[in-house]
Amino acid sequence: MQSSICLTSRSHNTPTSFVREILKVTQNKEVISFAGGLPNPISFPQDELANSMQEVVRKYGSNVFQYSTTQGLLELREWIANRYNQFSSLDLTAGDIIITSGSQQSLDLLGKILIEKGDEIILEEPAYLGAIQAFSQYEPTFLPVKLKDDGIDTEQVEELLESHSCKLAYVVPNFQNPTGIEYSLEVRKKLRSLFECSDTVLVEDDPYGELSFGDPVREYIAGGCLPNSVLLGSFSKTLSPGIRLGFLITKNQTIQNAFLKAKQASDLHSNIFSQYMIYEYLSKHDFDKHIVKIRELYQKQSACMVRAMEHYFPKEVSFTKPNGGMFLWATLPEHMSSMKLFDQAILEKVAFVPGDPFYINVQETNTLRLNYTNSSEEIIIEGIKRIGKIILKEI
Repeated sequence: MQSSICLTSRSHNTPTSFVREILKVTQNKEVISFAGGLPNPISFPQDELANSMQEVVRKYGSNVFQYSTTQGLLELREWIANRYNQFSSLDLTAGDIIITSGSQQSLDLLGKILIEKGDEIILEEPAYLGAIQAFSQYEPTFLPVKLKDDGIDTEQVEELLESHSCKLAYVVPNFQNPTGIEYSLEVRKKLRSLFECSDTVLVEDDPYGELSFGDPVREYIAGGCLPNSVLLGSFSKTLSPGIRLGFLITKNQTIQNAFLKAKQASDLHSNIFSQYMIYEYLSKHDFDKHIVKIRELYQKQSACMVRAMEHYFPKEVSFTKPNGGMFLWATLPEHMSSMKLFDQAILEKVAFVPGDPFYINVQETNTLRLNYTNSSEEIIIEGIKRIGKIILKEI
């Protein structure tokens, strides 16, 4: 029987997550998947986290099972502030930080407190589809800005800030999802100068900054310290995505107070047991040593995928060669549709994410995203070989 429930317009306007839908298909173990943004499970410090679980129960008792404050565990927020202060000039305190249920919750709650229907939002093109999905709930007008090899087109950003009443700008400067592009220092400095005197809220999302294959970029555009800015971080890519712990950094008290009220209404507070466990792990183990292992692993996997694409993809296909993060971005010949290529690839039991979900109102794109972090080198080579064969048939 057809349901007569009348849903809100924003529920109809919110796109589904193409990646989440793809993951249903890739549950088949025969399918080689480059689709999800999945960290390699061998990078999870399982034994150490298991010991931390036992220790927090012994040390803190009922506190780890009780309701807690919305802002998050003080000791964990102090650890985050101290870490950022070690490699930046942000001068953070625990009071500048709110613990969230992953960065995705930050995007949702920022949309809730900042975006009215029709508000104009600057974002990258292509953009992180999770941000598109989160912000779409609040029915904004998106203003996509092209990504260049060294980051977002700053001239176009400047023009939009001058000619539009932009409420918010969302960027991922470090190994951007989906492209893997890293913003240059010049682009970061230019953006800082543009937003220093702007009422537009700059949302700087940095889930991948720790995953640099060389020296990590420690130069933030704003780092949550410009008058109207926030910086988002996460433990999903460094410790465990399933724990769902992220954090928001801002010195803007108006944003912070509104965000805390929205979070109280959403979930009261993020999982306090996980906060104690993560803090216990961080206080007892060498986090930098752990990060180095992940970087070395991902650098090998990335290099393997690049070599395979150079060998098996025709010369008409171009692609990024990231210096960190989890993804690279391929561009097919103009006449090809990555969505149609995806349909053929699934028949050959290999998956990727077509470019369409990363754009606003654009279909049949010739771009696609590939994740290299959740596959062995042997599987990477075989999967790229299969995709390459399909592309060659279509050229």
